[in-house]
Amino acid sequence: MVDLIPDDPVIIAIVLILLAIIFFSYLLLRKTILEFRDGMRGNQ
Repeated sequence: MVDLIPDDPVIIAIVLILLAIIFFSYLLLRKTILEFRDGMRGNQ
């Protein structure tokens, strides 16, 4: 498992940034979908 981690800090930074983008995109989509569902039900 340790061999899979690259020694290059640039690669590590890129992977962390990509994971952060995916995570925040998921949170934003989830929040939008939940608000949309509440709006369809008529809840304010």
